[in-house]
Amino acid sequence: MARYRIEEYVRWEDIDAAGIINYQAYLRFFGLAEAEMLREAGLNYRFLFEVLGIWLPRVRVECNFHRPVKLDELLSVEAYSSKIGRTSLHLDFEVRRDADPSRLVASGKYVLVCVRQGTFEPVPVPDEIRGKLARFHEPTGAAV
Repeated sequence: MARYRIEEYVRWEDIDAAGIINYQAYLRFFGLAEAEMLREAGLNYRFLFEVLGIWLPRVRVECNFHRPVKLDELLSVEAYSSKIGRTSLHLDFEVRRDADPSRLVASGKYVLVCVRQGTFEPVPVPDEIRGKLARFHEPTGAAV
């Protein structure tokens, strides 16, 4: 099993008046890591929407801030699936400075629910998703 990893610089629009990364920037980083991990697994959004006929709205977003980060620092964002329930997916994220990968600067989690397009009715996580995400899966507990 492996984690998916992207690198992204802290950009001007990512910092606040104190000169450190704004909390919202981490959601941008998480979103990039999520999209690219799914693409790498063969689950790009077009496949999810057009072939499987589902959407994956976020129903929970968490972010923990461990250390301040400043403009132009290169960050490494790791993404992985920690839990696949009956209708939900848990994606976890860990962010570190590329220059100091031993120290966590932020961590987070998304909980996504598989829903039928149009009605937003929860549906079981398709086997295609379970199978294709297996290489990025690090279980943390019993599925819901």
